[in-house]
Amino acid sequence: MGTGKGFAIGSAVLTSLALLAAFKTAASITTIDVSKSTVLAAALFGAMLPYIFAALTMMAVGRSAADMIGEVRRQFKEYNLLGTDPNRKIGTPDCDTCIAISTKASLQEMVIPGFLAIVAPLFIGYLLNGESLGGMLVGGITSGCMLAIYMANAGGAWDNAKKWIEAGGLMKAYNKEKHEGGKGSDWHKAAVTGDTVGDPFKDTSGPALNILIKLMTMIALVFGSTFPNANSPVIGSSDGQTCGGDGTYCYWWVGTIIGVLFLVFAFSFWIWQRAQGFGKIDFDQKDTIGARETGDIQLTDQAETNEV
Repeated sequence: MGTGKGFAIGSAVLTSLALLAAFKTAASITTIDVSKSTVLAAALFGAMLPYIFAALTMMAVGRSAADMIGEVRRQFKEYNLLGTDPNRKIGTPDCDTCIAISTKASLQEMVIPGFLAIVAPLFIGYLLNGESLGGMLVGGITSGCMLAIYMANAGGAWDNAKKWIEAGGLMKAYNKEKHEGGKGSDWHKAAVTGDTVGDPFKDTSGPALNILIKLMTMIALVFGSTFPNANSPVIGSSDGQTCGGDGTYCYWWVGTIIGVLFLVFAFSFWIWQRAQGFGKIDFDQKDTIGARETGDIQLTDQAETNEV
């Protein structure tokens, strides 16, 4: 793990702890008692959120990459970029389309994860109470910190393994020939495959967790005074009745509405996204970049030799 990523994770955790302290003041919370069933359940829910968030961002990278592969295949074939057709002039790559794909994916794929980070504190805070939300934040901060460190280290290890093989480290360490342990060998192909997971680990999902834990605590702080506690008024009561107890389930219907709306929106957006064909690619398609008279040249074969 690089020094920069370590500082970023530490900064995010300390910032979240400061925001958590401010939230306790805003929500009139003195203690967060994890022996209460509602607080413990919320803490487990919060500990689960970083894994869901990381899974969503990892899958987003895969879909975006698949869309980019489809565009690259199209340009290889239509513009004869690899010179596979000797009767046609080698064209110029259309970089603008590739940039547009990346930009669209970066915005579109973060809709559901972004809403998840905003909705989760509101859902728990109104469904249960402010103290339970504090438990959720503690679970999210703790789990998010550990997962971010793990992803930064694991992703860096995968990346460095590939670079080490390419630099000849495996050949020197085990006295191997280039075709046995160098670039293009089976060891190198395996390291490249591992790096396709390692790069989004350390450069996408890991750093995104820093934003997740800070955003959740920020949302909790902004809405802190509205979450139910013992002195919160019962909505719709004309005689000034308060929630009493610790306010648990006093505004449960508000949290339920928020949760249902999020699920409906997320599912509808997912259906629309799949209907648009984003991230789909025909892996069974053959001869995608044209062929010479001497034999077929397929993109899958080129990827193994040229790392396309």
